This record gives sequence, structure tokens and C-alpha cells, in this order.
Amino acid sequence: MSNVQKIHPMDELKKRLESILEVVPPHSKIYYIDYPVHSNCGDLLIMKGTEAFFKDHHIHVSQRYSVHDFHDQVEIPQDHIIVLHGGGNFGDLYEAHQSLRERIVQHYPHHRIVILPQTIFYKDQAILQRTASVFAQHTDLHIYVRDEISFQIASDHFANSKVNLVPDMAHQLWPMEIQHNSRKERLNFFRTDIEQTAAQQSLNSTEQQGDYLDWPTLYNKYERKLIYYISKGLKKPASRALSQFIWMKYSDYLVNKAVRCFSDYRMIHTSRLHGHILSCLMAKPNLLIDNSYGKNSGYYRIWTHEVNTANMDSSSKASAPPVTKYMESTATV
Repeated sequence: MSNVQKIHPMDELKKRLESILEVVPPHSKIYYIDYPVHSNCGDLLIMKGTEAFFKDHHIHVSQRYSVHDFHDQVEIPQDHIIVLHGGGNFGDLYEAHQSLRERIVQHYPHHRIVILPQTIFYKDQAILQRTASVFAQHTDLHIYVRDEISFQIASDHFANSKVNLVPDMAHQLWPMEIQHNSRKERLNFFRTDIEQTAAQQSLNSTEQQGDYLDWPTLYNKYERKLIYYISKGLKKPASRALSQFIWMKYSDYLVNKAVRCFSDYRMIHTSRLHGHILSCLMAKPNLLIDNSYGKNSGYYRIWTHEVNTANMDSSSKASAPPVTKYMESTATV
């Protein structure tokens, strides 16, 4: 009888992030750019996972800039790597972040630039071609994506870039030491923005059992107002350093509030990708609904389908494609 213990799927996902060390080696000096300053805790989980990755691998962050305080006159030493925050804002849905990404690629042609795991989505092919023309000018650009469709888009259109497939940076937070209260049965953690689907809207209208929340409604108006004032402070050179320090501490509070909220429920039903990922990090049973352009189902098919606490809602569940070829591509592309 074999004594070999099967590796937990969440351990495997965290391990896969180590491929990033091929282009951002341990002890590198970096500028970390486009970290989030808003109330979407999904992005905050990515940021906390990213910061944990830097710390765990002894990567020195010399400077941090958000979309609020970065400017084109920032001088970055040549021996530093530019590392751009991951997430789901690569494309033409979130213009401010994509514009910043392309400006950096244009203005720092001689630096290594690394884009951490993103989901790519464009409604307008002309805008995608514009991004491709900007990226084509850079010779040391590394793009990490977190689903197979994004991998295909990046491989087809960003031929001069090195494209790789890895999970979301939030997986670096595994394992989470959580006290599960589970006083309530079900949390419906549903999107209330441009990425919600008709299937989700029909679920909303059926008045399912349980409480309803989303990132914007998880935080009260006073918590959101403080985020606003911090973002304003980042724009002023005199208060930038203090505002950044406050944000790093305050964002811990915001993430911990989300964890406390999820711990109150036995099961999470969610259309938020990071509602799903947070549930997996907490080993919390969860049911995932797709978003408007397939980001959630794509992520589930390739990464979290083996996590025993996770499942895909039957309304959006597709048969899983062969994952092997995508796994193999991470070692060769």
C-alpha cells in the first residue's frame, strides 16, 4: 500500500506561481505598479497575494505606484524590473488601467516589464490591434495570463512578448488560518456591475434563500469614503508616502472584513471570481456562476475544478477541455 500523500490542489496552484521567478528572480529589485486603491476586495486579495509572493521570495520593492499617483516623469533605475499588477482589467473595459499599462510599455523600452496574471478581454478588435502595436515595440515584455482564452489572445497578438499561463496571485495566500463561525447557511455574493449575466439576473429575481452582497455593498459609506480620501492623498506629492502607508494598513482591514463575512456562512454562491478564490483559500464550500465573458468558467476549468470545496453552477458549467496541453505550454512558452 502506497504511503504517498496526494498534494492538495491549492498547494499545486500556489506552486505554479513560482514560474514567475524565471523572469523576476529572488532578490530582484522592482517597481510594483498599478496596485489597487478601491473597494473591490478581489483586487485587494490579488495585491496581498502579490506582496506575499515578493516577501516569500525576497524580492525587494523599491517603489509602489497606483493609477492615482504614477506619472510619466517617474525615473526607474535600469537595474530594476517593472512589475505590473495582475487581475481582470486587461483590455477595453477598464480604460484607466489599460492606458497606464500601455504608457509604461512605451516609456520604458529598455526595462524588463512583467505583467502579472491577467484575464484579457476586448470588445473592440481595433483597440486590441492598437495594444498589439504598442507591445510589439518592446523586446523584454513578459505577460502572464490566468486562463486559456487569454493565453490564446496574447499568443496570437503579442508575438514579441513572452506569454505564460499561471493561476491568480491570490493563491499565494494559501493556506489561510481561518476560524469558521458558519452561523448562517448561504451567501449569494453576486456581481452588480457590467460583468453580470442574464443567468445571474434570473437568480436574483427568484429571491434565492440567503443573504445578498457584493464588494461595493460589503463596505459601508464611511469605509468607502476613507478609500476616496486616501486616493486623493496619493495624487499629492506632499502626502503620497503617508497615504500609501495608510492604504497598506487599511487594505488589510478591508480584506479581513471580507474573510470575517465569508466565515459566517456555510456556503458561498458567487459570480465574483475572487468570491470563488477566497472561498477556496478558506476551504469554504462554494458554487461559481459565470460572468459576462466567461472569465469565471475559464478559470474554473483550468485551475480550480479539482478543489473539492468548489463547483460550477449548472447554468454556466461547460465540459472541461483537456487541461494537459495548457499545463505543458507553461513550461515552453
